[in-house]
Amino acid sequence: MSGEGRYLGVDGGGTKTAYIILDGAGRTVAETRGPSCYYFADGIGLAERVLGEGLAAVTEAAGITASELDFAFFGLPGYGEIGEDVPKLHEIVRGLVGHDRFACDNDMVAGWAGALGGRDGINVVAGTGSIAYGERLGRAQRTGGWGELIGDEGSAHWVALQGLNLFSRMSDGRLPRGPLHALLPQRLGLAADFELFGLILDRLAGHRTEIAALSRVVVEAADAGDEHAAAILEQAGRELVALVEACRAGLGYPDGEPVEVSYSGGMFSAPSFLATFTRTLEAAGGDFRLRAPLHGPAVGSALHAMRLHGVELPHETDPRPEGDPYDG
Repeated sequence: MSGEGRYLGVDGGGTKTAYIILDGAGRTVAETRGPSCYYFADGIGLAERVLGEGLAAVTEAAGITASELDFAFFGLPGYGEIGEDVPKLHEIVRGLVGHDRFACDNDMVAGWAGALGGRDGINVVAGTGSIAYGERLGRAQRTGGWGELIGDEGSAHWVALQGLNLFSRMSDGRLPRGPLHALLPQRLGLAADFELFGLILDRLAGHRTEIAALSRVVVEAADAGDEHAAAILEQAGRELVALVEACRAGLGYPDGEPVEVSYSGGMFSAPSFLATFTRTLEAAGGDFRLRAPLHGPAVGSALHAMRLHGVELPHETDPRPEGDPYDG
């Protein structure tokens, strides 16, 4: 396959936005990172500023202008969840790239395209939030992704909240104290247990990613033998498998047809959690075939740009895996 062509992939996660340009053979031309373009708390102007800065940086690194891109795909967090913002986002992107050779969608599509190389199957995300997305024979299905106030079960944010609740129960005697009770104050620098109350409500109030990062402590406690922390991770695994099962049903997979399943997001960077999820998926049956992700979501966005432009996807690409361990 020729290396001609320039295809931009943008993955807007909860903690950063990643940009990568691939050529027609799937080789990396340029890549960069910038701040998150998640704008719900700060207004849509944040997305325009962040995307503009990132686009300028990656095209400069590639030695081209945005007008020379053959196609671009922008995987944006929260895309489609506020209907009136969709045309605004399109106008922002159109103004930045200077042409109509682009598409926008939720960043779940980027995760799926990267993990499965743009081919049929289901990808489940457990990063800051949780969601499953799959495609089969041209049909698409999403399950989950309702946000931390309604759902996001099995995500890093959800695991962290369950862990904070567990700590409170251990602290006041409703549950026996396990390793989590000692680990959490150490990580947060608490002099007394009840300092957690003020820290969460004051300094961490509304900071999804900082709260989600506390899921690491829950995993560490479980690995240290905390049975209650381990139970949280077991429940998280069941919640994610439920997303996969619902996605499978929505895609119309018949009994006996293998279902390729992959994963992305920081919860899966913990070997013990990946093992928990694997056991739970295997127990569910459903002809699921779990595979490690081929690429991260930024590469997935670029591959999806190639796909939308009618380019045959390469079977082998050289980009390094990318992604923040606790990004979603």
